[in-house]
Amino acid sequence: MDAPTTRDPACSFLVPDPSATDSGLALAYDLPMESEHAPPAGLISSQPIYKGRVVDLSLDRVVLPNGNETDLEMIRHPGAAVVLPIETGEDGVDYALLVRQYRYAADGWLLEVPGGKLDGPEDPEVCARRELEEEIGHEAGELIALGSILTTPGFTDERIWLYLGRELKPTRGGPALEDDEVLEVERVLLSEAVSRAIDGDIIDAKTVAALLRAAAMLGI
Repeated sequence: MDAPTTRDPACSFLVPDPSATDSGLALAYDLPMESEHAPPAGLISSQPIYKGRVVDLSLDRVVLPNGNETDLEMIRHPGAAVVLPIETGEDGVDYALLVRQYRYAADGWLLEVPGGKLDGPEDPEVCARRELEEEIGHEAGELIALGSILTTPGFTDERIWLYLGRELKPTRGGPALEDDEVLEVERVLLSEAVSRAIDGDIIDAKTVAALLRAAAMLGI
């Protein structure tokens, strides 16, 4: 039975009702609701600064909901999709197949869910299945959507779609990494991975979000 929920006045998703006695979480993900009384907000002009292989940078002149105009540095990203792959071991316990990947921007190695950016207008589920095969050499018989996240809305429109992958099967070819991908697969107890996300040992944001949403859905 779902736990009682209330609607956060600033958002359009449901949150647990703090007055409820039962534990639980009703999952529903959406964008924040616009104020009925706010003036129109949006783009006035955009000056391209840099066009890259992954992202584009522009200087945007925008009008804000309070009527003020300002210049914002904006990074546009095609979006990405990731999968939290779960397999049940011979001991009947669930394990997460994560990747320990070198990240230059983080100056080291991060434990992450496998995933990657969308190819143009690609469907996020198609991207998720491709990245799962390329990075860990598995395909998922079942993909369960866990919603999406905006990674850093202060300066980029990047959105990452999250999935839970089950019924895993190894592919014939195994992983097929790109030249800039340096990673190795780590099999971690799912409950342990969730605890490490809560404790701050796992710090990659998309991985933390995928683990906690999956934990809420699975009742971990």
